[in-house]
Amino acid sequence: MTTPIPLDDRDHRILARLQQDSRISNADLAEAVGMSASALWRRVRALEQAGVIERYGVSVDPAAMGLAFQAIVHVQLVRHDRAQLKAFIDAVQQRAEVQDCHATTGQADYHLRVLCRDLEGFNRFLEDFLFTLPAVASAQTNVILRSVKRGGPVAAL
Repeated sequence: MTTPIPLDDRDHRILARLQQDSRISNADLAEAVGMSASALWRRVRALEQAGVIERYGVSVDPAAMGLAFQAIVHVQLVRHDRAQLKAFIDAVQQRAEVQDCHATTGQADYHLRVLCRDLEGFNRFLEDFLFTLPAVASAQTNVILRSVKRGGPVAAL
């Protein structure tokens, strides 16, 4: 687990702006948060090195790419021995359909957010992949009808 570093108000403003637009120029970001460009560059580098900024990216609309089917799959494992658990995690990490995978408390052991072109593609994902993994005991699916909020910014609470 990452150890949090102390962040001041300026750090929070930097992070908020970068989450809105990670392509903002250093000069524009410096002006927006009231810092010199060189001081801002050093602070952003420190945030990257501390692991606060994990990566830069772009948000893509899955439907615009032909991936109209989304589901949350709640997976229960047969047992939790290290070898099967590692095989499950390794397999899930390799599948492009799996956008997110979370180990959780509660009835299911893992929750996957899965993207596919359609129901047929999702059925292939289940039959040809998920149900073939020895660690998987069962899976329950909730189809996502619409997304109300996606990829919100991380902010201090």
